[in-house]
Amino acid sequence: MKTKITLLILIFSFSYSFSQKRVADKFFRDYAYVKAAEFYESAVKKGDSTAYTLARLGDCYYNNSDSKKAAHWYQLAAESEEGLSNENIHRYVQSLRSIGEYEKADEWLQKLPDAKGSLSKEDYEKLMTLNNDTINIYNLEVNTKNSDFGPYVTGNKFVFSSAKNNNGKIYEWNNEPYLDLYEAKINVENGIKTIEDVVPITSSKINTSFHESSVAITKDGTTMYFTRNNLNKRDKLDYDKEGTSHLKIYKATLVNGQWDNIEEPSFNDDIYSSGHPALSPDEKTLYFTSDRPGGYGFTDIYKVAILPDGTYGDPVNMGDKINTIGREMFPYVAKDYTLYFSSDGYANLGLLDIYKSSLLNNNSSEVKNLGAPFNSGYDDFAFFLNEDNKTGYFSSNRPGGKGHDDIYSFEKCKQFISGKVFDKRTNELLSDALVELVDTTGKVVETITTKEDGSYFFEVNCGKKYVLRGSKNDYKDDLKDVLTTNEDNKNIKIDLYLTPLIIGNEIVIDPIFFDFDKWNIRPDAAYELEHIVRVLKNHPKMIIKIEAHTDSRGSDSYNETLSDKRAKSTRDYIFSRGIDTNRIESAIGYGEKQLVNKCSNGVPCTEEEHQENRRSKFIITNDYK
Repeated sequence: MKTKITLLILIFSFSYSFSQKRVADKFFRDYAYVKAAEFYESAVKKGDSTAYTLARLGDCYYNNSDSKKAAHWYQLAAESEEGLSNENIHRYVQSLRSIGEYEKADEWLQKLPDAKGSLSKEDYEKLMTLNNDTINIYNLEVNTKNSDFGPYVTGNKFVFSSAKNNNGKIYEWNNEPYLDLYEAKINVENGIKTIEDVVPITSSKINTSFHESSVAITKDGTTMYFTRNNLNKRDKLDYDKEGTSHLKIYKATLVNGQWDNIEEPSFNDDIYSSGHPALSPDEKTLYFTSDRPGGYGFTDIYKVAILPDGTYGDPVNMGDKINTIGREMFPYVAKDYTLYFSSDGYANLGLLDIYKSSLLNNNSSEVKNLGAPFNSGYDDFAFFLNEDNKTGYFSSNRPGGKGHDDIYSFEKCKQFISGKVFDKRTNELLSDALVELVDTTGKVVETITTKEDGSYFFEVNCGKKYVLRGSKNDYKDDLKDVLTTNEDNKNIKIDLYLTPLIIGNEIVIDPIFFDFDKWNIRPDAAYELEHIVRVLKNHPKMIIKIEAHTDSRGSDSYNETLSDKRAKSTRDYIFSRGIDTNRIESAIGYGEKQLVNKCSNGVPCTEEEHQENRRSKFIITNDYK
C-alpha cells in the first residue's frame, strides 16, 4: 500500500511538473518571458531537471538581459545528460561575457561551428578601455523607468521609442507597456544642447495599443519608415499559424504636419519579422533586420532598393561579411556610408555590442567593435550619428540608467596642450628641448622636440591628468601638472622654464644641505648632485674644482674643518657615480673665509643673509668645449 501511494505521488508530481512546463511553453511562445520563467522554475522545483526546461529558463532571462541568471540556468542545462544546443551555447557565451567570465566564454565558443569572435583577456581589457578617454556619454533627461531607445534626429526634432505610457497595455515579455513613438524639441543655448517638450508623435494613426519603434526619416522630413507589430484590419495583433505575431516595417507620409497614408511595403511577410529600418544617405536603399528564411543566424541585416516609382526591389542579405550565426540588428548608415549595427555574433563584451563596417563604400569589409563606453556587458544598440560626426546617441540597458533601456548621448572629445620652452634665467626660447607627456601611471605617452621658436604641441584626451616634463642638456628639468577638461577642442597653454646649470664658469645647483655637525651626503643632497654628474657626463673634457663655504657662526677653525670634510664628501659622491678622479681638480673647504656679504663675526644678520654664505661651488677650470 505504501509503495502504491509513493508511486501515485511520483505520478502526480510528474504530471504537475509536466503541466507547469506546458503552461510555461505557452507564455514563452507569446514572448511573456517573465511569466514563463515563473512556471519553468516551478517545474524545476517539482523535480524537472531536463536540459529543455533548464535552457528555457536561461532563454527567459537572456531575453530580458539578466545575464547572471541566464548563465546559471545554461550552466545547469550544460551539466545535464542532454546538454546544450548550438543556439543555447551561443547565448551561454554571451551571458558569460556579460558577467566578465570571458575565459570560460571562450572555452564554450570553441564548441560552436563557424563561430566568430574569440576574445582573449587582453582583447577584453582593450575593448573595455578603448574610447574611455576620448568619448563622453550622458544619460538623457527624457529617459524613464521603462524602456526608452532608438533615437533619431530630423531637423530640430528628436524622435524615439518609449514604454512611458503607463496607461497602455502591458507587454508580457518584460512587464512594461507596449512601445510608442515620441518626439521632442532639440534646443541649443550657449552651446548646451537639451531635449525638451516630449509628446507622442504628431499623428493619431502611428501609435496603436501595440509596439511602434525604430524610425528612419528622409532628409526632407516628409517620409518615415518605422517598426510595428503585425496588426489586422481591426488594429489587433495578427498571428501566424504557430501563434506568433511578427514585426513589420511601415511607411508614413507627412501631410499638413501629421503623419498619414500608412503603407506596408511589399517585402513584409506574415511568417517572419522585418524591422529596424535605416536609409542610405542617397535614400535609394533601405536597410533592415529580419529573421526570414535563408539567413546566417537568428536575425540578419538585409537591404532593399527603393525604386523611383516608390516600389521596392527584392530584399538582399548583406552576406557573411556582416551577418553571423548570432543576432545582427539595428542597422544605421552614416553620411560617409559607414554601416553601424549591433550584434552578438562577433568578439564582444557581452550581449549586443555596436560595430561598424566600411563595406558599403568598399574601403574594407572588416567589422570593428566600437568598444567602451559605447559597449558594455549588456545590450548596446540603436546607434545614431549627428551631422557633425562627433556627437550622437545610442541605447543601452547597462546598470546605472533610469530604466530598462535608456538613451545615451555621446560626444567625441579631444584637447590640446601647447606652449613654448624658455631659459628661466634669460627668457631665451629653447629649441631642441625635449618635452615629454606622462600619464598618471608614469608612462611616457609621447615625446616632442621643440621647434626653432621653442614651441611644442600635444593632442590629448579629455578629463585626464598629465605631467609635462621639459628637459635639455645643461638645464634642470621643469615639470608641470596638467588637468584636461571635458570641453572639446580646448587648447591648454603651458610654458616650461628650464633652469640653466652652467652660468659663466660655474655649474650652479640648489644648496646642498647636511645634518648638524655631519658631512655625509643625504638623499636630498644626492638628488642635487646628480645635476653635477649629468653635466660632467655631457661634457667629458670638463674639469671642475669644488669649494664648500659656511656662514660666520661658530669658530673659524671649526667651520673650516667641517666645510673641508663636506667638500671632500661631495667629491667622493661624484666619483662614486662613475666620474674619473682626474675630472675634479680639488675639493677644499674654506669655512667662513670667503663671505659674500657683511655677515662676519659679531655682525647681526637675518637667517636669509647667513644662508647666502652657506654654499657649495662647482667651478669649471678649463675650456671643455
